Amino acid sequence: MRKALLSLLAITAVLLATAVVRMTPVAAVAADPYTYKNVRIDGGGFVPGIVFNPTERNLIYARTDIGGAYRWNQSSKSWTPLLDWVGWDKWGWNGVISLATDPVQTNRLYAAVGMYTNDWDPNNGAILRSTDKGATWQATQLPFKLGGNMPGRGMGEALSVDPNRNSVLYFGAPNGNGLWRSTDYGATWAKVTSFPNPGNHADDPSDPNGYQSHRPGVVWVTYDPRSSSSGTATRTIYVGVADKQNTVYRTTDAGATWQRVAGQPTGYIAHKGVLDAQNGHLFIATSDTSGPYDGAKGDVWRLDTATGTWTQVSPVPSSSSDDYFGYSGLTLDRQDPGTLMVATQISWWPDVIFFRSTDSGATWTRVWDWTSYPNRSFRYQMNVSEVPWLTFGTNPQPPEVTPKLGWMTESLEIDPFDSNRMMYGTGATIYGTENLTQWDSGGTFTIKPMVRGLEETAVLDLISPPSGAPLISGLGDIAGFRHTNLDAVPPMMFTSPNFTSTTSLDYAERNPSVMVRAGNFTDADRPNDSHVAFSTDGGANWFQGSEPGGINEGGTVAAAADGSRFVWAPRGVTPHYSVGFGNSWTQVQGLPTGAIVESDRVNASKFYGFDGGRFYASTNGGASFTATAASGLPTTGKFKAVPGVEGHIWLAGEGGLWRSTNSGASFTKVSGITGSVNVGFGKAAPGATYMAIFAVATIDGVTGLYRSDDTGANWLRINDDQHQWGNMGEALTGDPRVYGRVYLGTNGRGIIYGDRTGPPVTVTPTVTPTVTPTVTPTVTPTVTPTTGTGCTATYQAGNQWPGGFQAEVTVRNTGGSAITGWRVTWTWPGDQRISQLWSGSHTQSGANVSVTNVGYNGNLAPNAATSFGFNGSQTSAGSTPALTCTPV
Repeated sequence: MRKALLSLLAITAVLLATAVVRMTPVAAVAADPYTYKNVRIDGGGFVPGIVFNPTERNLIYARTDIGGAYRWNQSSKSWTPLLDWVGWDKWGWNGVISLATDPVQTNRLYAAVGMYTNDWDPNNGAILRSTDKGATWQATQLPFKLGGNMPGRGMGEALSVDPNRNSVLYFGAPNGNGLWRSTDYGATWAKVTSFPNPGNHADDPSDPNGYQSHRPGVVWVTYDPRSSSSGTATRTIYVGVADKQNTVYRTTDAGATWQRVAGQPTGYIAHKGVLDAQNGHLFIATSDTSGPYDGAKGDVWRLDTATGTWTQVSPVPSSSSDDYFGYSGLTLDRQDPGTLMVATQISWWPDVIFFRSTDSGATWTRVWDWTSYPNRSFRYQMNVSEVPWLTFGTNPQPPEVTPKLGWMTESLEIDPFDSNRMMYGTGATIYGTENLTQWDSGGTFTIKPMVRGLEETAVLDLISPPSGAPLISGLGDIAGFRHTNLDAVPPMMFTSPNFTSTTSLDYAERNPSVMVRAGNFTDADRPNDSHVAFSTDGGANWFQGSEPGGINEGGTVAAAADGSRFVWAPRGVTPHYSVGFGNSWTQVQGLPTGAIVESDRVNASKFYGFDGGRFYASTNGGASFTATAASGLPTTGKFKAVPGVEGHIWLAGEGGLWRSTNSGASFTKVSGITGSVNVGFGKAAPGATYMAIFAVATIDGVTGLYRSDDTGANWLRINDDQHQWGNMGEALTGDPRVYGRVYLGTNGRGIIYGDRTGPPVTVTPTVTPTVTPTVTPTVTPTVTPTTGTGCTATYQAGNQWPGGFQAEVTVRNTGGSAITGWRVTWTWPGDQRISQLWSGSHTQSGANVSVTNVGYNGNLAPNAATSFGFNGSQTSAGSTPALTCTPV
């Protein structure tokens, strides 16, 4: 399934000018603890690799092309994400081109990461290494890029651990970079200069985008463990190369020299190379392209490693007119030598085919067979009750069925400990079975999704209306969903019409049962369908409107506050508006093609547009727009209007975050924010009247997810370094019904939602509004204020959790004259340590702590007070410390 590239590079726009009006400086950024979960969809994207550890039962990993890597949890039969710590600075590391699990020290795990080898990804690739099964990682950056989402990503595995000497690893690199080796558990790497062929194949060498011209290079490494003893580097190693004339190489001296394996087949690329060490057979599965989207011819071959004899064992040989596919997904049953399976790498119609042999490829049976056309017989049954949307809402005619067995089946793996368990990746999910050997006895085995916890959607838009379902999603590749329960898989994606990708969503703020969505599909395939759809029941059911001519992509769409009309800006087509539900459309005046559109959330006659650094407003229901005088805005960005307040707009883009209170006539730049990706709104904090503001932004050099409860005067970081989700923020909104809840879209890790776990919050307005926590402590503290000359400090305990706690300290000027600074000191009664502190600057030496003011809260008039807060760690709860305050 082809991944949407989205607008992940849209934030690289150049800032035209600096704003002349600035808001009150942002106070020091504090943190608010959150817990995060995925909104359950289960799957949604291509899984090119599944890797079983050969020596530890149930240790299984999966890699995705844009959504990171996962580890299997046998007790819950679910997957745990391993790369959520990857942030915006290295977002491409969520593309995983290969995984390797150590067969000797099974806690060791390796990942080769990097998403694109063309200029879409600015960073080089890296080899990540872990000694705790992916819980924590170290990285070695490479001097070249890797392509986890490039052609050939289903081949492999290119990264491998020597089973005899596990400090040695090999990695096959793309684009002429050859074969690399590490001898120190992946910490350092050097090119194997003796390896003769870096691989010359590209599916389209002339592709100007640098995508199809990618050369996958060296694509798999397979060891013959019989060639040396434990502790000595394996001497015989086979390596696959993307070269149709020279696709398999071998060393017999532990990598000192390499030779092309004699007598090998030519004309195709070996996607997989798997060794049956017991019978001495190397099997290769070949195809005529890199894949994963295509491949029309291929073969399966067996090499007798003792005699050097090659034998073609293709279930359907390439010379046959019945061969319209290449082969991949090659796997062996380690419990039953001589039993193997292979998959058609692409067989779009009527479905993928799995082949199974119990005699080392001499004969094969098929997972389905033709009977009398168009009918087929099946050795399997599908049960998708856990993920019902996998039918894609279709009802095809024979010979096609729904759900499909799969497509892009590059990874098909039999559990090395259990002949009955098999998993395979598709363009939409991971399927598997636990009774595979029913195939051999003439019975029917059951295939079902094995994907819980693995969320791989690219999220393009999110809305959370004030009534009805809490969340509606717009997704790449699988359209989107109405989420009535965030923790349950929705029954079906959007249909009637179905969009390949939903690019834009909106609802009528004052009539939220009215919704609109716009999206993409190939117009030539469905000439009677529209790229815009409407709902009057909160997204439960949808109907099409008409559309102007020439539309092939959805662009953005906005609903009037009362649902009476809509403005639509399809990509590449002049914006139009419709009174009613798209029965007819009229061209908008004054708004350029390519603009993004939003509606005012109060005034049904107001719509807004933005393009090329210019802001536009309409006061006649979108019939015409006028450019406002606002200046200093970024060339591209995202903006939203605030519910409940007419004319209030927030705009995110390269260089900052901007706010308007006059319908875009002018904008104020929020001080202290140096860049932003997106902005959204949620329920106001207790005591506040203005909605909470969420932003993916850069503050104090940290790009993260932030919340402000006081109209942007102060910001709290609400994610942490272990929860960054790559290039997050294409979609973002708060929940208008649950204070603090945020919905975050990622490019490959699905929809994340977060809820506060910190102490209760009440916003207390002052001259400069600040967020002041009202703490309900779990333990009533014994406050021991001590007075220095002119000031006191009072300690207030906050929330506690296993291993951690939160507290706030209030500093008050008790003297008769103003002070210009203060210092608070104390000694902890136990092993407490401050992990994060806001509104102050601290040092800690052993148990001794010193906190001084920051620039904005040192000046205190007589009887005036300020505060600072912190999070800390501890092994057990201690008593309240005695504080000393000194003016400085």
